[in-house]
Amino acid sequence: MDVVVSALPGDGGSAGYADLAIVAPFGVVLLDGASAFEPVDVHPATYARTLGTSITALLHGQPDIPIADAVAEAIRRTTASLNLRAGASPSSTVAILRTNDDVVDFYVLGDSTIHYGVGEQTHQLVDDRIEQVAQQERDNYIRRLRAGYGYDDAHRSALADLQGAQRSDRNVEGGYWIAETEPAAAYRGLTRSFKSCRVGWAVLATDGAADVIDHLGLGWAAVAGYKRAELNRLLGQLHAWEAGSDPYGCALPRAKRHDDKTIVAIRSLGSSH
Repeated sequence: MDVVVSALPGDGGSAGYADLAIVAPFGVVLLDGASAFEPVDVHPATYARTLGTSITALLHGQPDIPIADAVAEAIRRTTASLNLRAGASPSSTVAILRTNDDVVDFYVLGDSTIHYGVGEQTHQLVDDRIEQVAQQERDNYIRRLRAGYGYDDAHRSALADLQGAQRSDRNVEGGYWIAETEPAAAYRGLTRSFKSCRVGWAVLATDGAADVIDHLGLGWAAVAGYKRAELNRLLGQLHAWEAGSDPYGCALPRAKRHDDKTIVAIRSLGSSH
């Protein structure tokens, strides 16, 4: 594989950066630790780092393990090692690309995305179930941003209300599924598998980057071909657009002015490192 990774911390700076990208012999693991607007037992970055490291070790050590099994076991181990409690634990999205012989597997749990294709043809694997819950609270914070109120104390209060409402729908039937303390959530992830000859490129991205790229109508096939300097420049441009063109979240309502942004671009799945 030919892999390029770029990351840019959001409003919390490097200390608050809670994304995690791991490039391994089998592929890529990307996590986005959810920002906490209510108290949690450990920092989301600690949760994401512990979970991502465990997932990677399991997938590397057991090449034929089903991805969902690896994610479930990693959630169990992370919950035990950090002494986490359901409802008081951070959560994280999980996106995985694995190559094994002539097969490429995609897996997403939560709203990090995988875009992939051949040439200019583009497909995506996205889990948007979280957008279907807590609609009243979601609409409230979006309405305030579109009205121009920006990122004030009332906005942060609205986000706490949203997270509180989402909690009752987390990892339950009819709700949404994400890595937290329940290993069974791993089996609700979305998966796709293809012969590797059918996938020329792929891009894994956390929502802090993906949402702005989609809003600006940039092409994912082009992003997949970027070299490191170009990918770094792209993230800087996304950050600059947020700061200069949409500082109050009117055009693109989002939880924070600048979320963490991480992109992993794979422009050749069939070649070796």
